Amino acid sequence: MSNIHAIIASLSNDNKKEFVRNLRERNKRNDTKNVELFRLLDNANMPSDIDVILYGKPSKGAYHALSKRLHDLLIDFVATKGFDKESSEEMNALKLLLASRIFFQQKQPFIAFKTLAKAEIIAGKHSLFNILNEIYQTLLLHAHLNTTLDLQNVIDKYQTNKLNIGLEENLNLFYATIQAELSHGNPGISDTINRNLVKFNISITKSLSYQSLFKILQITNQVAYVTRDYQAILPFIEDACKKIEATERTKDKHLYDHLQVLYYLANTYFRIKNFELSAAYLDTMHSNMSLENKKYSSVFYPQYVLLKNLVLIFKGQNDEAVREITLFDFEKYKNKTDYTLDLKLTLVVALFFKNNYKEALKTLQGFYHSNYWYIEKMGYIWVIQKNLIEILLLIELDYMDLAESRLSSFRRKYTAHIQAHNGSVVLDFFKLITIFYYKTEDIYSENFRKKADNLLNINSKDTDVFTISFYAWIRAKIDKADFYATCLSHIKMLSHMSGVNKITE
Repeated sequence: MSNIHAIIASLSNDNKKEFVRNLRERNKRNDTKNVELFRLLDNANMPSDIDVILYGKPSKGAYHALSKRLHDLLIDFVATKGFDKESSEEMNALKLLLASRIFFQQKQPFIAFKTLAKAEIIAGKHSLFNILNEIYQTLLLHAHLNTTLDLQNVIDKYQTNKLNIGLEENLNLFYATIQAELSHGNPGISDTINRNLVKFNISITKSLSYQSLFKILQITNQVAYVTRDYQAILPFIEDACKKIEATERTKDKHLYDHLQVLYYLANTYFRIKNFELSAAYLDTMHSNMSLENKKYSSVFYPQYVLLKNLVLIFKGQNDEAVREITLFDFEKYKNKTDYTLDLKLTLVVALFFKNNYKEALKTLQGFYHSNYWYIEKMGYIWVIQKNLIEILLLIELDYMDLAESRLSSFRRKYTAHIQAHNGSVVLDFFKLITIFYYKTEDIYSENFRKKADNLLNINSKDTDVFTISFYAWIRAKIDKADFYATCLSHIKMLSHMSGVNKITE
């Protein structure tokens, strides 16, 4: 039953309403229970005796049969909605390809070749290599019907396209291998990326498709997110973008991928504290979002707003970020769960920086799902950060019993996972919070200050911006200083150490 519940939970409210309408239209009898079962399963707290609720008595057989039918209808609905959202270019190319084959069967080669030529233009423009493969095979099969056709040219294009298909397959192998290595701990980024690029014969050259570059950058950003080491991937990303000549190969061909690459670049520069360059890439991203009649504006707007406001916060414009996030239409973008949740957590941080602890905690309490739900949606790192922020807020508000309970719960739930994933910085920070909370040491002493600096290795120029934020809270407590000012001060210091100013000049 958990499968059906999970499928229903993945649907938007509009899709749920549409599915229920479809059920009612399909039902030929008034006593069909599928809508009622759907309603019961569309609940965070499902009752245990659903069969009794439905039939008035225990009826496991009828209940399981009904569940099976509802499951199948849900799968069919999700698949149909997926087809509706499929790339129109891909569908158009496929339709033209199939139409050309029908014309060949009907002995109308002239129309068939013209239709196939249109399919090739669309598939080539959008790098639809598998469809191109079918197009070229169809051309070769019927080449004898067209005396004006340059057979060698078709053969050359077919062979070049086979190489592109092979590259895509290698990228999939590259992606799977990187994911497997990530699941077994934090690898050395440069070594992992370069070793697997060589292993699967992938080279970053001008001939590499933009979609392939996008996939590689997607993977490297995921590695950096897990390891928290964005500095290590920066040279790779910059080199890749230079070789691909991104600014000359975008917009009309691969606008979606280009927007995502711009976001990755902006995010990477943000994480290494180069906020000016991050903001510049965000501006470029925003202007590109208006292309093709704002085709992808709604798709990318939530992540654009998220990163824009993070940049504002760490550039010292926290009040402006609070205003912008407060005005954001969360209801409109509710299907973009990952970015809207990130944006709400960012608002919590921004309010925390303003010392508006009650409002920050109230916003945090709006995350009403269980930690397990958020782990499924956002991952362990996000949930750990959320829980640490909650503990700090409870300490600030002197909710001591709650803070103690959360400290105990955090230690019990997450220590094993953090240890298994080399999260020493998180555990060290948690240790400092615990010391501060229980006052087991003189937290205002030089000895404790040195311990904080040494444990978190905060003086490293590569320190992640969010790690600095957590450290700054401890340091502000030690120095009896303002949290936000302390955070900005350390970011500025480490930015100078990493040569950010030189980069932006």
